[in-house]
Amino acid sequence: MAALTQKQLFDEIETLPLELKTKMIDKLLISISPIKKSIDELWVEEALKRKEQIDSGEVTLVDGEEVFRKIGLKFNLNFRT
Repeated sequence: MAALTQKQLFDEIETLPLELKTKMIDKLLISISPIKKSIDELWVEEALKRKEQIDSGEVTLVDGEEVFRKIGLKFNLNFRT
């Protein structure tokens, strides 16, 4: 198989179906930032801990609009579009 130039490679990629492109993107991202199972496990543990805190009433959720309103007031910002 002959090596493709960068332009040829990109031209070929343009012709591929979306599903194959997304698989290629996944592989490329993993190749530059490999999945670290230990980090993923820590994130799952943290998410479960936070869910438990919410379910038990230990913490109270705040609506996103309210959060941005308070940030806007504190820093004199306007988030409305």
